[in-house]
Amino acid sequence: MQDIANFLFEVGMLKRTPRTGFRFLGSGCESVAEHILRTMFIGYVLTKLERDVDELRVLRMCLVHDLHEARTGDVNYMYKKYVTVNEGKAVGELTETLFFGDEIKSAVSEFNEKETKESLLAHDADQLSLILQLKEYEDLGNKYSREWIDFAIKRLHTETAKMLAESIITTDSSQWWFKDKSDWWVNGCSKTE
Repeated sequence: MQDIANFLFEVGMLKRTPRTGFRFLGSGCESVAEHILRTMFIGYVLTKLERDVDELRVLRMCLVHDLHEARTGDVNYMYKKYVTVNEGKAVGELTETLFFGDEIKSAVSEFNEKETKESLLAHDADQLSLILQLKEYEDLGNKYSREWIDFAIKRLHTETAKMLAESIITTDSSQWWFKDKSDWWVNGCSKTE
């Protein structure tokens, strides 16, 4: 049980590990844990939109795709030009004492190989998470977000993800909560209450 406790403490590091690319965007911040959470929800949605796909495998890959970053930190696209991270070593060492470690290693390997429909959906979930974040920043006035979105869209693999990305970029990020422009916003309640 101590090995599992150690693993769970390590997972907690993801809350304190920043995604570093936003430094170059000039605005925004997100932890790796926040990114993983949204990626999992996107993966879940993508499995509902696709046929003949193993939902659990997609969700497992979304869950562990950046797990190594608890040890390595987030290496953004600029850093990757100059720094090489030994992800395999990090994943191997963080899973070696876990009885389910092989399951994590297998999911990370499948994600990295990008050979299965499930792995492509997990990759798309990862990119759609970024696209959603960038769209939020674009709606708040960051003029560089659109160019980043355009590059992220080029990394999408499935038609389903491309259609979802199109919907994301044409939807105001505040619409879900601000679409009702009734008296509620003036009085704090509807007239029928």
